[in-house]
Amino acid sequence: MSTHTLSTKARITILVAAFLGWFFGGVQIGITNLAMHPAAENLIQKAEWTIGLSEEEIKEIVREWYAYFQCAFLFGAAAGGFLFGRLGDRFGRTRALGISIIWFSLFTGASYIAQTPAQLLMLRFIACLGVGGCWPNGVALVSEAWSRIARPLMASLIGMAGNVGIFTISTLGKDITPESWRWVLLIGATPILLGLFILIFVEESPSWVQSEEKSLSPEKATKSASVFSGPYLKITLIGIALATVPLFGGWGSANWIIPWAAEIGPSQLKAEIIQMRSVTSIIGSAIAGFIAMQIGRRTTYLITSLGALIVAQYVFWFTVPTDPGFLFWVALLGIFNGLFFGWLPFFLPELFESRVRATGAGVSFNFGRILTATTISLTPAVTKMFGGSYAQIGRVTSLIFIIGILVILLAPDTSKRDMDK
Repeated sequence: MSTHTLSTKARITILVAAFLGWFFGGVQIGITNLAMHPAAENLIQKAEWTIGLSEEEIKEIVREWYAYFQCAFLFGAAAGGFLFGRLGDRFGRTRALGISIIWFSLFTGASYIAQTPAQLLMLRFIACLGVGGCWPNGVALVSEAWSRIARPLMASLIGMAGNVGIFTISTLGKDITPESWRWVLLIGATPILLGLFILIFVEESPSWVQSEEKSLSPEKATKSASVFSGPYLKITLIGIALATVPLFGGWGSANWIIPWAAEIGPSQLKAEIIQMRSVTSIIGSAIAGFIAMQIGRRTTYLITSLGALIVAQYVFWFTVPTDPGFLFWVALLGIFNGLFFGWLPFFLPELFESRVRATGAGVSFNFGRILTATTISLTPAVTKMFGGSYAQIGRVTSLIFIIGILVILLAPDTSKRDMDK
């Protein structure tokens, strides 16, 4: 058995490294939301094959490519969550975390030189493999480094980090134009130094070290476990459902507010909505762990799902983006969004034992992106189905929160989970 333990300094270093890693993951999300539409517009306008097309036809092509770029992020992150999660379980959390950050930094920087929409799409997909791998290894590392009492609070900080990243890039890039989108990609390349720091200086999780020693001992050698079979299948499906609800509720439901506002509101309203939602999401993420410690993990998720359902339905039934109080309702949605993403970083790792923890958390957190990406790829068809009414689309898609209310009743109580096993 390993005698490896972490000092307080080592635990704090792990927390800071994981926080910064997912902060830059949030920056990547913000880059997708803010920079990819101007990028599509710029690259398509320069393309020779668009000569002779009307302005409206070009706008429609731009909208389609923007949806493709969002899908590249979602599909890439989903695949990366599985691939880098497996890497983290096999070779160590810190190695996988550092490599995933270096990976998305390099390919985001390489995207700077893209000359066609297809080139940018390919590079964004590859970069987002690393984004998907950053989250599960970071939360597994933090969950295993801190005690049961401190774990919800520390892991909630990781959820908060992504929203801080989104807010930061949405503030810096609120004036992005089709002529100036490339500089944002250079910001997305800067965490390469963080990845190198993690590989060199951040200590490994004692739980992973102990699990690896057990797997290498002749009398306890085991085959590589799959989270989609045997004793893990049921819990993996529950984890996927719990993470899909806020992912789809955010990307596939609440994000309809952005094009809705862009269509009928002033030009700056889109950035104001993103900023407001990300600020209150930061607050929600920060308090998620504290609330869960007071009223319980499952109760927190149930109340969050119910609250998100009520607020989203109110927004899409009874308000429009030009209403004076519209940003207030956006702020409330942000609170519930933050609660979800502050809750997932400590609950999902608790569902799985050490040898499959990064894979299980990664698959659970990212699998919902596949459904969300499928919905986004069908945006033209969905918009047409609802007569171009973003309000009607939001009313239907936000019903996803009902599933959260039901699924959490099937989830186990993980509050006393021993993270050394």
